Amino acid sequence: MLKAYKYRLIPNKEQREMINKHIGGCRFVYNWALETKIKYYQEANQKLSAYDLNYMLTELKNENEWLKDVYSQSLQQANKNMESAFTKFFREKAGFPKFKSKKNPVQSFQIPQHYKVNFDKNIIKLPKIGELKAVLHRAFEGKLKTATLSRTSTGKYFISILVDDGKEVPEKPKFTEQSTIGVDVGIKDFAVLSNGEKIDNPKYLKKSLKRLKVVQKQVSKKVKGSNNRKKAIKRLAKIHEKVTNQRTDFQHKVSSRLISENQAIAFETLKVKNMVKNHSLAQAINDASWSSFITKMEYKAEWYGKTILRIGQFEPSTKLCNVCGYHNKDITLEIREWVCPECKTKHDRDINAAINIKKFALQDQNLIVI
Repeated sequence: MLKAYKYRLIPNKEQREMINKHIGGCRFVYNWALETKIKYYQEANQKLSAYDLNYMLTELKNENEWLKDVYSQSLQQANKNMESAFTKFFREKAGFPKFKSKKNPVQSFQIPQHYKVNFDKNIIKLPKIGELKAVLHRAFEGKLKTATLSRTSTGKYFISILVDDGKEVPEKPKFTEQSTIGVDVGIKDFAVLSNGEKIDNPKYLKKSLKRLKVVQKQVSKKVKGSNNRKKAIKRLAKIHEKVTNQRTDFQHKVSSRLISENQAIAFETLKVKNMVKNHSLAQAINDASWSSFITKMEYKAEWYGKTILRIGQFEPSTKLCNVCGYHNKDITLEIREWVCPECKTKHDRDINAAINIKKFALQDQNLIVI
């Protein structure tokens, strides 16, 4: 079973320079490979593989001597990543590969092999870079796979190590109605469970908006390219980083609890990309970050042998009475409670939706099992 372990790195000045050179080199090679692949296809109707690009990489390094300071396998991995992006575009109908920009908030490169981790000395040894101090807060056992070294917009360095622990993925036992819970994610409450529990939405971005607006105004007033502007941008990045860390920590705690307490968890399929087109709700939807939360639920379910159920996006979970099945077509987003005209049951909008999500999942209607 594959698991990733992320650690904070504390490089010295020379090591930071080498890391930055690796980041720039891999970005340069990725963009070169993408441009070359497009050019060959347009002009000669010829498809280049990652193997072809790696062969051409030698000539590129001769033309750009500084690339020889970068670990060769990291450069080859950049070609492989570009090829994977093309594969996803054709097979999975994902977006067309984009050129990488040095303005992206997180910059990274990969090291496929030949690195070492020393938990006793809190050191990670990387090829071409040397021994870096690291905060190895938890140990692991297993075969080292690809390591991804990243630099955040606030100047912090991290390494994510993919490890094969040699364990089999646990089998998913059968689930029952009692061991299944329905989850309705929302904005007012982050998640409402079919047992009636409501998990508050912390709204970390909304709470930080006042400070964000002040710092953004400071950035806009600074002269482009000046040191003061760079300092202001870093202050802005720190606020965004704090919001991201708060949201990630919250989602990890909620997802871990739901996975440990239930055998199966049912969600409604949501098209977030379409939902954020509503400009009045876009910021609140992005602040809730439902996709990120469900992703955490999915991989933790794999780790612990639990089941994720997804019902179809067009199921009327909100408008259907969970007692008698009456379909109320008049419910709008503003209505938080309603009384069923048929059975006179008073419904909380979100709890009713969570119960229906669980019912639909157990009835195998438009069901996706993960």
